[in-house]
Amino acid sequence: MRKHLHIDLQSQTVESDEMEGRELAQAGRYLIAKTLLEGGVAGVDPLSPENPLIFSAGPFAGTNFSNANRLSIGCKSPLTGGIKESNAGGTFAFAMGQLEIAGFTLHGQAHEWTVIRIAKDGPVTFEPADDLLGKDAFDTADILHQRYGDKVSLALIGSVAERLGLISGIAITDVEGRPTRIAARGGVGAVMGSKKIKAIVIDKHKMPPFHDRRKLMAGVKGYGARINESVPAQNMGLLGTAMVGDFTNKIGGLPTRNFSSGQASDGENGPFKLGGDYIRELNLSRGGDTTHACMPGCMIKCSNVYHGEDGKELVSPIEYETLGLIGTNCGLEDPDDVARINALVNDLAVDTIETGAMLGMLMGAGHAEFGDVEFMTQAVRDIGEGNERGLLLAQGTARVGEHFGIERVPVIKKQGISAYDPRVIEVTGISMMYTAQGADHTTGNNPAAECNGKSTEQLTQESLTMQMFSAAADSLGLCVFGRSVHNEDPDMIVDSINAAFDIRLEHGFLQELGYETIRLEKAFNEQAGFAEKDDELPEFFYAEELAPSGKKARHHAPDVNRIIRDALG
Repeated sequence: MRKHLHIDLQSQTVESDEMEGRELAQAGRYLIAKTLLEGGVAGVDPLSPENPLIFSAGPFAGTNFSNANRLSIGCKSPLTGGIKESNAGGTFAFAMGQLEIAGFTLHGQAHEWTVIRIAKDGPVTFEPADDLLGKDAFDTADILHQRYGDKVSLALIGSVAERLGLISGIAITDVEGRPTRIAARGGVGAVMGSKKIKAIVIDKHKMPPFHDRRKLMAGVKGYGARINESVPAQNMGLLGTAMVGDFTNKIGGLPTRNFSSGQASDGENGPFKLGGDYIRELNLSRGGDTTHACMPGCMIKCSNVYHGEDGKELVSPIEYETLGLIGTNCGLEDPDDVARINALVNDLAVDTIETGAMLGMLMGAGHAEFGDVEFMTQAVRDIGEGNERGLLLAQGTARVGEHFGIERVPVIKKQGISAYDPRVIEVTGISMMYTAQGADHTTGNNPAAECNGKSTEQLTQESLTMQMFSAAADSLGLCVFGRSVHNEDPDMIVDSINAAFDIRLEHGFLQELGYETIRLEKAFNEQAGFAEKDDELPEFFYAEELAPSGKKARHHAPDVNRIIRDALG
């Protein structure tokens, strides 16, 4: 049994629902979609007190189950106007599980800026946050760790979220206490800012009780053994997510200079430097950590601690999406340049994907030359300072593009497209088109899928399968990088849930959970006023051939939606 807390910010009162059985497995993204849809949230102003902010952990949170301590944060997105589940690693879901908290919802708005304290041995308390206002992620985390010690996890916002910037996320502390595991997409930080909550501090405690702990631990061990045997997981652990850059660059699907090319230079300016091979060797030579776990218990360790030329930590982590959007999409070639801007963006707790899509768009429209590090750095500093230019840029790619009358705006549902050009990486492109979440690769990513010679129907079916497994993973607190195990043997996860909570989930539960989550999210967006045209790619993807492949986008929303509607029933 676990509890879900309902925290009324205006009255500073807390009510608790007991959760057990099947409810504990229908968590995360599923719970967010179901709660928001049934609560009629589709029609509310996303920055009003009526928009609840939901934190949810999966059934294995608080254990050392590899890949199973992800956190889901959800609300109506102020960036897209649709539903949003933003996912993060770090220690917060781990701490929630250790306090036997399945989730909590922030309702309403606080009278004054507040820090919420969730302790292991007392009631939820509300403390003033006056001394934290205007501070960004690292300064805020340092003050809170000094105040509450190291045996806590933090969820916090920076100054951009205080000003309701739509590119702002919620920063979660990692194992070492860095506030750099960010639930970044969709403007969830702005929603937390609208509620006047600067930070949430939760105690770490001990592994929670389970019905059949011995059988669960056997499942944990078996899952870990499968991860260790998995070649994809081994490669990800060796080279990190940056390895994806080597692949997407090779096949010509890497966003380069505002999605005007699918391949970065390699040869005339030396080797491709924004991929896993180059970054691993460079980072090792400087004493950096190339295998870092973003959350407790993870055995893949695909993250990193990237060091600069002086041998000191420059940023943690530097990941593929950032290398693609802040890097090649903006014409950068040196990982040090990307890392410095990445560090600035992390401290602001804003979305590197949205930031990179926006800056690349501006460069493509002539506001600066591609590769202009000074332009990018000043833009990020303006966002942090909150001056007139910064306030505009903090509203994200779609709104900045509209402000300047730019035609080539790489967004779907007003959210910046992730680091996979949909003209070449078509399965992921279809996922980004269809999902109610906006252009979010994590809803159904498969960059290695063979697309040549396949029809829209074939590729849409492949996308739907990936969307289903991704939605299930997000609902169970599982990292999608464990998919080489849990996508191949989903019943292994079901058996572990049954042992943990003495329930009898049927085999096929993960598939059912994933499909139902997709249905609920689509229903929410329909209530929020979204139509089929909102699922279409920007026109330039259909009109422009992508070098070097010469491909154009060929899949359209009416066809994709019809195929998925027929499959979902």
